[in-house]
Amino acid sequence: MSSLKTIRLATLDVEGVRHAWFTRNGGVSDGVYSTLNGGSGSNDAPERVAENRARMAATLGVSPQALLVPFQVHSPDVLAVTEPWAPENRPRCDGVATATPGLALGVTGADCGMLLFADPKARVIGAAHAGWKGALTGVIEATVEAMIGLGARREAIRVGLGPCIAQASYEVGPEFVATFALGDADAERFFEASVNAGRKMFDLHGYIGERARRAGVGRFEDSGLDTYADEARFYSYRRTTHRREPDYGRLVGAIALAP
Repeated sequence: MSSLKTIRLATLDVEGVRHAWFTRNGGVSDGVYSTLNGGSGSNDAPERVAENRARMAATLGVSPQALLVPFQVHSPDVLAVTEPWAPENRPRCDGVATATPGLALGVTGADCGMLLFADPKARVIGAAHAGWKGALTGVIEATVEAMIGLGARREAIRVGLGPCIAQASYEVGPEFVATFALGDADAERFFEASVNAGRKMFDLHGYIGERARRAGVGRFEDSGLDTYADEARFYSYRRTTHRREPDYGRLVGAIALAP
């Protein structure tokens, strides 16, 4: 088993389920990807990403081929899976669910929310990538529905939110606020005034928690960790953009059903 440093939440620390949000430490990548880059969509060397993901899979007790991470497109689309897919056939979606032991479901992030789901009694798990767009358009609710379709009970589903950008680091412009006002009339309370005129600070952590509550899940736990502020442990798309760096690594959150 690998000995990578991981983040775990008590909500998902249940019998028969293995989970982890991986930090950026413990891998083989270098430069802006240093060191545990899990992003196959980055410009990092593919063989390094593959080795990094193999180490993650080992931590979860599955084969590298059984760690399934979709091609994320900031959508509300969710897929139920029963077997591994070939790397070249990754589905384009932002949520995955399974009741198949031995599979690990993962999502990547570098400021976006990485959510892991489990109904331990029904032995159904899920994972979802929820940036602002996915959260607004319903990827959390869609993941819950996919799990129910596999036998989970809504009120028994536990959800954990790993590291993502926090409100103190997430300044947005008026067009962003307007988009939310059109898509969710109740989202206003997740914005606070910025020190910069005409701009707001958005609480992605809080908004994701609200959407999980609306989905009716039994338990929700937020890591409370800020990817932007904690450079030692986390990659951040926004931090990279502010520095005008050429690319950035991706974190991985993943969950597996023990055989």
